[in-house]
Amino acid sequence: MTNSCSHGLSRKDFISTAAFALLGTATGLKAAQASSYANYPIIAFSKPFQELNAKDTADLVSDIGWNGIECPVRPKGQIEPDRVDDLLPQFVETFKTRGLSIPIIVTDIMDMRLPYAEKVLRAAARSGIKIIRLGQVKYVANRSIPDQIDEIAKKLKDIGDACAQLGIKAGVENHEGASIFAAPIWDAYTAITKEPTKNIGFCFDIGHATIEGGVSWPIQARLVEPYLLSLYVKDFTWVKGPKAWKPTWCPLGQGMLDKTYVPKLLKSGFKGPLCQHHEYPLGDRKQMIAYMKRDLAVLRQWIA
Repeated sequence: MTNSCSHGLSRKDFISTAAFALLGTATGLKAAQASSYANYPIIAFSKPFQELNAKDTADLVSDIGWNGIECPVRPKGQIEPDRVDDLLPQFVETFKTRGLSIPIIVTDIMDMRLPYAEKVLRAAARSGIKIIRLGQVKYVANRSIPDQIDEIAKKLKDIGDACAQLGIKAGVENHEGASIFAAPIWDAYTAITKEPTKNIGFCFDIGHATIEGGVSWPIQARLVEPYLLSLYVKDFTWVKGPKAWKPTWCPLGQGMLDKTYVPKLLKSGFKGPLCQHHEYPLGDRKQMIAYMKRDLAVLRQWIA
């Protein structure tokens, strides 16, 4: 009896061929996975060009290569709250015709007693927008921090209840600053979990988190992950000024941001909007477009 497999292939050759086949399959799966990340939808905060109307915004977004925007719906934003019923559907429809989307709107809502809070939430729900980024709150210096967190928690619960009725969610954005709620992240986590609601989460800014967290930002990132609605990406570096060091925004990939965070998050199963923010000086429109295209190319390289 000969030491062979079918069709004259030796056992040794058969094992070798099978091993290469398995390796090729694994390589193919990794390549397919990498390709899916490379094509992950990326949107942008439209604040730098919020003076544009719906058509011109869609044209710009298509030119740069994003899949949509995070749209400011707030006083002095791209859409004023008193015009949200007219303009938001117009923006959404214009974007749809171009194969683009508006998954998030940015508001200054942090209390349902704000006169236009319910109007904006209802308009967003009618337009199919699922995520509302909330406004900022600053701590008052002469009051207890825990007491203020308790008050904010109750307000977030009210917002969450309103969102639950409309089938949408609202997110707290962490933002660096000496007196800003959610800068340390632990305070916002405490507020969100103190008055539990499934409709309040985090619009997590990894740039701000890195500024405030220093080397401990991965702990904050892990903390918010179960509540993550969207991820914001922008880069910074520390610059020494006349009196102190200060964080200064810069083009993506030229600063302190850990470029491995975003692909790791995608691998964890995150499927929310991935949004680019631009805070550094962008110059005239031509230069702004060039900078934004470059930043998008860097981010796509990171996640590919």
